[in-house]
Amino acid sequence: MTDIDPITLSVLAGRMEQIADEMDATLFRAAFNPIIAEAHDASHGLYHAETGDTLVQGKSGLPIFVGVMSFAVKAVIEKVAADGDLADGDIFIFNDAHIGGTHLSDMRLVRPYFREGKLFCWLASVGHWHDVGGAVPGNYNPAATEVFQEAFVLPPVRLARAGVVNQDIIDILLRNTRLPQSAQGDLNGQLGALDLGVRRMDELLDEYGAGTVDAALDALGIRAERLMRSELAAIPDGRWEAEDFLDNDGIDDTPLPIRVALEIKGDRMHLDFTGSAPKCAGPVNIALPTTIATVYVAIKHIFPLLPANAGVMRPIEVTVPEGSILSAEFPAPTGGYTETILRMIDVVFCAFAQAVPDRVVANAYGTINALSIAGRRSNGKPWVMFSFYGGGHGGSPEGDGLNHGNAPISTATIPPLEILEAAYPVMFRQWALRRDSAGAGRHRGGLGAVYEIEVLEENGAEGFLFGERGRFAPKGVAGGEEGALNVFSYQQGADWPHPPLVSKMRGIRLKQGEAVRLETPGGGGYGPPAERDPAAVALDVARDYLSAAEADRLYGPTWREGMR
Repeated sequence: MTDIDPITLSVLAGRMEQIADEMDATLFRAAFNPIIAEAHDASHGLYHAETGDTLVQGKSGLPIFVGVMSFAVKAVIEKVAADGDLADGDIFIFNDAHIGGTHLSDMRLVRPYFREGKLFCWLASVGHWHDVGGAVPGNYNPAATEVFQEAFVLPPVRLARAGVVNQDIIDILLRNTRLPQSAQGDLNGQLGALDLGVRRMDELLDEYGAGTVDAALDALGIRAERLMRSELAAIPDGRWEAEDFLDNDGIDDTPLPIRVALEIKGDRMHLDFTGSAPKCAGPVNIALPTTIATVYVAIKHIFPLLPANAGVMRPIEVTVPEGSILSAEFPAPTGGYTETILRMIDVVFCAFAQAVPDRVVANAYGTINALSIAGRRSNGKPWVMFSFYGGGHGGSPEGDGLNHGNAPISTATIPPLEILEAAYPVMFRQWALRRDSAGAGRHRGGLGAVYEIEVLEENGAEGFLFGERGRFAPKGVAGGEEGALNVFSYQQGADWPHPPLVSKMRGIRLKQGEAVRLETPGGGGYGPPAERDPAAVALDVARDYLSAAEADRLYGPTWREGMR
């Protein structure tokens, strides 16, 4: 390996991150689908030529893709080894969640990058397509019992061979979506991002040489491992356990436990998820690649200065029992993976809160509330509005939780209501902070939100919800209190019923003028409520974040002293 000085290493690290960031930006600007273009549910990175390990990932994409995309690249490496051929300009495409992690909505493109006829690394792009067939528009089917009811399943196949695109593959993809124009636009955006990545890598290697860049990639992995070991060595040795629950799996109304035991020994960590629920009938299962990637995301939150590459995971052992909800095998449904990985992050935070409470925030709202509203316009054309929605983040040692943030599995943004109203026949009657939703604490949780969405299309529409936290509220840590529960209701004439399974439902018939309402959870609190500054409580009441009655109940009447 070529020796590399610290200054050159720093420059090259920045250059390679910039390549991935520019690939992110290229797709965000080109995509037709608001979930990519506005919410940034996508990611790009560079991956090791032989192992598929993450080398560099962009800062604008979803962190959950750091780990799972390495599994996607490994799947392509295995396919190439079996097929016995690989050419410059080949592009592979697939969405199989059991191979590449997450769920079938996430379309993965993997491309080899060659230098002087030799494979140097892999470039990869993943983006959440708006609709990939299946029984439910938008693909979040809460009643699915196998992947075939969620979406069209595509194994790793060559989209392009030596630079020549196979139109047959594109034709199959576009025939298996309700929104072919959106899918075509997103695919072209991902292809454009990969093309740009190749050009930028050419420029980088022309300037520094393949040997120097390769040495930098190796050095970055080594340094990430050293940093991780240093962080772990600073934590006292010990073992701590945590448990939380999913409401249900969308089929059986039975809570599903997610358990973890955290053990620190010197500069190594062991996370053991033994005791978590067995594989379930409904779509809250996740594949093993997703579980490993989720551990990385949780760790990155707790140790934010760590770089985004595979070296971070070298001192960490993860135990996942076979046959569990966290290691589901094909064809188990995985469409609601977001809800399960959020609960995984919550239990990891709660375990770490016992070991190093000054490093951890309380639980965030814990559900993306995947809501699809779909129908046909008066001209017969289908429309599908899929989006996710925000809630409160947990209080921290440094301050109150963020109001109305996005889920801690991502750096994505919540699509603006103006974009959604312009694209679909809906109107937001309400988009507001939810009073009395924050968990009490020395530093309270952030507030959840209230969304009320009316259908304007004269043909009406059908709604589908895949959420969580309807029965088990976001937890506080270090003595903090829970946030509010998730509440969903839908209008049926003068009535506003709730789903029988609390947080999941399909087939909600909505007439023109009827609406759905989401009241999302607040974050958990940090520290005992009795330690909160009365002036901070009084300010929350003045801002209408907190009612006076709730302030009395949570903090006692002494908060009124803060009004003076």
